[in-house]
Amino acid sequence: MLKTRFTKLVSVVVSSLMVAGLVAGCGGSGGQQADVIKLGANLEMTGNNATFGQSATNGAKLAIKQINAKGGVLGKQLTLVVADNKSEAAEAANAMQKLVTQDKVVAVIAPIASSSVIAAAQVNADNKVLAISPTASNPKVTVDPNTGKVRDFNFRAAFIDPFQGSVMATFSQKSLKAKTAALYIDNTSDYAKGLGQFFKETFEKNGGIIVANEAYLAKDTDFKATLTKIKSQNPDVVFVPGYYQEVGMIIKQARELGITVPFLGGDGWDSAKLPEIGSAQALNNTFFSNHYSPDDNSAAVKDFVESYKQEYNQTPDAFAALSYDATMMVIDAMKRANSADPVKIKDELAKTKEYQAVSGLISFNASHDPVKSAVIIEMKDGKQTFREKVNP
Repeated sequence: MLKTRFTKLVSVVVSSLMVAGLVAGCGGSGGQQADVIKLGANLEMTGNNATFGQSATNGAKLAIKQINAKGGVLGKQLTLVVADNKSEAAEAANAMQKLVTQDKVVAVIAPIASSSVIAAAQVNADNKVLAISPTASNPKVTVDPNTGKVRDFNFRAAFIDPFQGSVMATFSQKSLKAKTAALYIDNTSDYAKGLGQFFKETFEKNGGIIVANEAYLAKDTDFKATLTKIKSQNPDVVFVPGYYQEVGMIIKQARELGITVPFLGGDGWDSAKLPEIGSAQALNNTFFSNHYSPDDNSAAVKDFVESYKQEYNQTPDAFAALSYDATMMVIDAMKRANSADPVKIKDELAKTKEYQAVSGLISFNASHDPVKSAVIIEMKDGKQTFREKVNP
């Protein structure tokens, strides 16, 4: 009889401890614990895009540090759980799985690369956790091309590729007074072809004439034959929406051939290596679209640059700025929702209108893409300088 009573007592105690353990383990909704709310970062910490991912991580960490210093959110402190996707799409899906199922984060700063965001999209959607990429610009990031439907749990802080093409066409005509243009496109890049297509459409819609439409291939090194053809058409501007590796060589060889007109491009130009490849002098009178400039004189940019320099002793690039914006918008949505429930945060994020971010005033459209201004960067003696903003 005594043994039976003892057994029952042990059973009750064990059951009570198990329940207590489950409650402690759950820690409330999503990534909440007793005094912490967890945000995730699925970023390229190693691999080909490691410098981009590291900048983005710095931006997110700075945002969280600033919010925590002001008391946090919902009476709790925020913490960032970083998962390295190794700059690979397959690893991005694995990293997302870990963050949303094991770490129980309430939202994720998604990968830099569009392909990695797309590869992980089903994972965060199935687990009903939003993912917002700082920089992924492919339209497929937020809209499923197979169904044409918006990906309910995917957002981005960067404008999409077609917008850049339109922005540069408008800039060339309004600010540079161009009436004719030549296109020189990386034929292996959907990014470049997309920008070229929308530049052409906008330029012609506004009365401009495309006098040459030429192509090159990634990793080409000799562009002089095609540049000679372009020179013979005497365009007012040349649009080269490629990546900095080839762009630097193209512009250097163009100047050697005596082509002095402005060259234009997109955010694929954004690299400290561009002047090393193209030479500082050759890059004078060239312009490209970007998401942000540390030289912008807006109060939001000045405050961010000063804080970032104090924290990391370096000037923040666009990846840091956009990740900072993405993190701050998630936190703002959490505050408006008055909840750390992932679905409620997602719903509030979708309602974001005229949020004053570092990279401009942001409103999300129906496709979860930000409606925002672009920045025009001018290269002067090898340095990026702020030229102007172009509004959508």
